[in-house]
Amino acid sequence: MTTPAREPDQHPPGEKPERSFEDVMWGRVERRRERIRAQVRTARAGDHKVPTWVLATVLALFLLGWLYLIFFG
Repeated sequence: MTTPAREPDQHPPGEKPERSFEDVMWGRVERRRERIRAQVRTARAGDHKVPTWVLATVLALFLLGWLYLIFFG
C-alpha cells in the first residue's frame, strides 16, 4: 500500500504544524486590528449609554473642583 503524496505545506492528520514567531505575532496584530475595527463600528453606530456632552461636563466639573482645591484649599 502506498502513502498518498502530500503537498509541502500540508501536515498529516493529528499533527499540528509548528508556528513561527512571526506567525504568532502576525496573528496577534490581525486580532488587534479586528478588535479596533469592531470598536470603531460600535462607536460610529452611536449606541452610547451616556451622551458625550454629559461626560465632558463631568470632566470639566472635576477639573474645576481640583483647581479650586489647589488654589483656595
